[in-house]
Amino acid sequence: MNMFANLRPNQLGAISAMIAVFFFSVNDGAIKFLSGGYALHEVVLIRSVIGLVILLVLIAPLTDGFAIFRTKRLGMHLIRGFCVVMANMTFFLGLAAMPLADAVAIFFISPLIITVFSVVFLGEYVGPRRWAAVIVGLIGVVIMMRPGTASFQYASLLPVVAATAYAGLHMLTRLIGRTESAATMAVYIQIVFIAVCVIIGLAVGDGRFGDQSDPSLRFLLRAWEWPVTADFPLFILVGFGVAIGGYFISQAYRVAEASMVAPFEYLALPLSVLWGILVFDEWPDAVSYLGMVLILGAGLFIVWREAATAKVQLQNPRVRR
Repeated sequence: MNMFANLRPNQLGAISAMIAVFFFSVNDGAIKFLSGGYALHEVVLIRSVIGLVILLVLIAPLTDGFAIFRTKRLGMHLIRGFCVVMANMTFFLGLAAMPLADAVAIFFISPLIITVFSVVFLGEYVGPRRWAAVIVGLIGVVIMMRPGTASFQYASLLPVVAATAYAGLHMLTRLIGRTESAATMAVYIQIVFIAVCVIIGLAVGDGRFGDQSDPSLRFLLRAWEWPVTADFPLFILVGFGVAIGGYFISQAYRVAEASMVAPFEYLALPLSVLWGILVFDEWPDAVSYLGMVLILGAGLFIVWREAATAKVQLQNPRVRR
């Protein structure tokens, strides 16, 4: 966007990430609020339609116009879109049953998963320090999930699935971001969301499977309801949030180093604690805070270690990480 034309790539990436995180955090809180009365696929469908309209009306004129639809990598956009759909859907299903801050904290194991993916799929070397950080982060997840206790919820596994899909998303973003604009990536994500939600709605939107005791399953399988007038602003808010957030996070990872962008995503954690307290009266206990600190520290250490070792390798390619 022209207002950021004079910024360096890493500066643009940092600012874009902060804007995206703020809108995504508002979006998460609004969807959790709506989860008590509407089906997930209905909420996401309305959100994506509004988001697509905002992208075409506000973002497209400031970038490449309707040329944002042009791409030579449609298949990669669709795969990336399905990663986003999986990440969003599983995360939102978790939100229906969990405190907002807990779901966000568990979701932030995504840098740890990216580290594992880099070894499994890219054949990269990961040193003992980063493996130690992965272990510490996983300990934080276990502490927050509390398996084997009365506090354990199967819904806490959903943010883990979301984090895995999100890790795949960012690997694809770096891959296609060299040739595709942020606006193009954001548009195709909304198109995939709309297609998937329409299919799910046609399959189960009549609510015949909606009589569920589990809040996550009830959110997924509830019958479609026409939104009440009082909820219109919330639907507009989530649509605006996903459009602006989706554009800016794609822009951040497209133009800047991942090590510069990733730390700013962790702003979502204190924001989720704030929204949880102010909107839902959810106060994390000491055990939850301990898990959050371990996950946050492990993720930030991995990001820092990636950046530090990358600089060393530029000077001495034989150095291992």
